[in-house]
Amino acid sequence: MLVTMIPSPSAFTVKKIDSPLGVIVHDLDLTQPLDTGTLTALRKTWLEHQLLVIPSQSISISDLERFAHGMGPYGEDPYFEAMPGHPHVAQVRREANETTRIFAEAWHSDWSFMVSPPAATVLLGSIIPPTGGNTLFANQYAAWEALPDSVKSRLRDAMGIHSARRGYARDGAYGEKDREAGRSMAIRYDDSALKTQLQPIARIHPETGRTALYVSPGYTLGIEGWSEKESEDMMMFLFQHQTQAEFVYSHEWSADMLLMWDNRCLIHAATGGYEGHRRLLHRITIAERRPAL
Repeated sequence: MLVTMIPSPSAFTVKKIDSPLGVIVHDLDLTQPLDTGTLTALRKTWLEHQLLVIPSQSISISDLERFAHGMGPYGEDPYFEAMPGHPHVAQVRREANETTRIFAEAWHSDWSFMVSPPAATVLLGSIIPPTGGNTLFANQYAAWEALPDSVKSRLRDAMGIHSARRGYARDGAYGEKDREAGRSMAIRYDDSALKTQLQPIARIHPETGRTALYVSPGYTLGIEGWSEKESEDMMMFLFQHQTQAEFVYSHEWSADMLLMWDNRCLIHAATGGYEGHRRLLHRITIAERRPAL
C-alpha cells in the first residue's frame, strides 16, 4: 500500500493512502487521554480525508469509549445488543465454525434510515483472521461529482426512501431465520425496521458543505414521488455508479487497528474469505455534533 506524507498540525503523523480516501495516523497513544488540540486536529484530518486508520492500538474498551466520545457524542445502535457494562459498544463477532452470511456485506451508510443518521463509526480490530475480511469503502463525494450534469439536475432536490427492512425486519437478512441459523453476533430484529425515512439523495455534508451521493443498496428502497419504473432504473444506475473501482478503497485489517469513517460521505461493505477463523471487532457509533449556540 503506497502512502504519502502529509504535514500535521499536531504531534501525530499523517500518511495519505494511495486510494480515493483515507489516511494512516501514527504517533498516537490511545491508552492516554488526548488533549483538546490533538482531538481538534484529528477531527479536521478526518473531515478532510473521510477515513482515519490508526494502527497499533492495544487499548481497553474504556480507552475506546474515551477516544470515540472525544470525537463526538455517542450515537444509537437500534438493532445491536450492547456489551454488558458498556451501553455504547457493540461486538461485531463471527466464530470460526459459523456458517451464517457475512454481516454487513451489502454496501451501506450506517443507519441511514434514522431521522438523524450517525456522523461516524469507530471500529477496533480485536481479533483479526490471518486472511480475508477486508472492508470496502467508496467515496461518495467523488461519486456525486462524477455523475452527468443531467442526472445531477434530476437528483439535486430528490429524496431517497430509506429503511432497515432488508436487514433487520423479522423476515430480513438478520431476522428470525438468521437467528435460528446460529449467528453469534447479538443482533435484535424488530418490526420497527419496516418504517421508512426520507433523506436527500444529494446530501450536503453539515460540516464540510460538500455534496455527497447518499443512497445505498443496503438501505435505500427508491425515490419519493417517482414512478416505480423510474425509481428502479435510477437506483440500479446509482448503485452501479457509486461503487466503481475509481471510488473504492479495500482496507486490510491487522490486530489492534482502529478505524473511524464518515458515514455522511462514504459507504462501506464487509467481505468474507476467513472461513474457519474467529473474528471480533468492537464498534461505537458517533452522532452529529449539536450546533454551537
